[in-house]
Amino acid sequence: MQLISCFITHPAYYYVSLFSMIIIIGGLFLQIQWRKRFKYNKEWYLPPGSMGWPFLGETLKLYTQNPNSFFSKRQKKYGQIFKTHILGCPCVMISNPDAARAVLVSHAHLFKAGHPPSKEKLIGPQAVFFQQGAYHSMLKKLIQNSFLPSKIKNSVSEVEHILLDLLPTWTNKTINTLQEMKKYAFQVAAISAFGTTMEVEIEEICKLYRCFEKGYNSYPLHIPGTSYWKAIKARKLLDESIGRLIKRRKESGELGGGILGELLEAKAKYKLSDSQVSDNLIGVIFAAHDTTATALTWLLKYLHDNPILLEAVTKEHEGIKIKTAQQNRGLSWDDTRQMPLTTRVIQETLRSASILSFTFREAVEDVVVQGYYIPKGWKVLPLFRSIHHSADFFPQPHKFDPSRFEVPPRPNTYMPFGNGIHSCPGNELAKLELLVLLHHLTISYRWQVVGNNGDGIQYGPFPVPKHGLPVKITRRNNIFT
Repeated sequence: MQLISCFITHPAYYYVSLFSMIIIIGGLFLQIQWRKRFKYNKEWYLPPGSMGWPFLGETLKLYTQNPNSFFSKRQKKYGQIFKTHILGCPCVMISNPDAARAVLVSHAHLFKAGHPPSKEKLIGPQAVFFQQGAYHSMLKKLIQNSFLPSKIKNSVSEVEHILLDLLPTWTNKTINTLQEMKKYAFQVAAISAFGTTMEVEIEEICKLYRCFEKGYNSYPLHIPGTSYWKAIKARKLLDESIGRLIKRRKESGELGGGILGELLEAKAKYKLSDSQVSDNLIGVIFAAHDTTATALTWLLKYLHDNPILLEAVTKEHEGIKIKTAQQNRGLSWDDTRQMPLTTRVIQETLRSASILSFTFREAVEDVVVQGYYIPKGWKVLPLFRSIHHSADFFPQPHKFDPSRFEVPPRPNTYMPFGNGIHSCPGNELAKLELLVLLHHLTISYRWQVVGNNGDGIQYGPFPVPKHGLPVKITRRNNIFT
């Protein structure tokens, strides 16, 4: 006992104990700090933001309000790169042009097209939009063959014919602009998809597509009676209709025109199944229909609100009409290349309306973009609308001013048709539809917004003028009537 007491009171014991305590406390402190630092770094690498409510995330906030408001609030709070959760998926949204280019172009191999499963299921998982690598390149090449300038040049008269058939049905009537533009855009999309031969299935496909479209733009609840559930049923019937069309063409030996003809011709070479052909046809119709109809509606809205600009555009088209009347012919491809003011009006419409607010990509591996960690499988959304509406790139962004396009915009700041390998292959056809409509409408007609529908925007999901922009169409006195 005396020995123990002596040991305890020995100075060496004091120093050993003190040193041990320092080691233990220091070790605990370092462990706590390491854990904190590890957690902090993990959180720091993920972009800041909010994941919203369980399951719903921030989907309802995005799709039921002005997307400008949704994006700008989060950009002010979190910066140009932030995280969120929409349509059942964790997402990173990007409004920095350089970061957007990295995702879409320079590092595109690290990101695949990554639409939410609900959207992919409706359009079809084998559509070109959802592919990557060699299969995507093969499909895109086949589809682009139908949208080459050499092919589109021959479509001018067909697009013009469709419009000229529709115009009399609008004259001296109040129309819902969006719904009428959908008719116009669908007929053009049908020619692109199936060729000029209108088989019996085409009318059936048109009816089914309307149901499909409503469900695509609804919340993805697969419960009987919901729009999404009805769309899934319509999608199966669309497969059956297209299947009958494919069978008839193969049996007759007449593969026909349009993208269907291209795909059937390549069917044996690339071993394409009927479902692959069907998915890509429906995908092309979807891409060529909704967005184009929305752009057409905004075009009429902006010109209605800018009467001086409307008269200037009319004057440009009257000059072209004088030439075509003298030569007793319709509009040609070369004529559409001689519309500089109209082209700028269309460019500004696509910027201002920004129908495609964003596009979906998915990280194929863990990646870092401008210092932020993005986990594999997360969706990445370049925000075209935010970039298009940034005062840093477009002064007075909320002013409709086509003259801003007299000078080319800064690279990667104007992307109405996307960018990179997944950019829209049909953008020239869409612009042609807009040019043909303005040519005939400005020369021979005027339109007036009905009621209090001139202001206000609806979102579902594309931004459109309130109530689809009801307008009264009347004939205009001119030298050509």
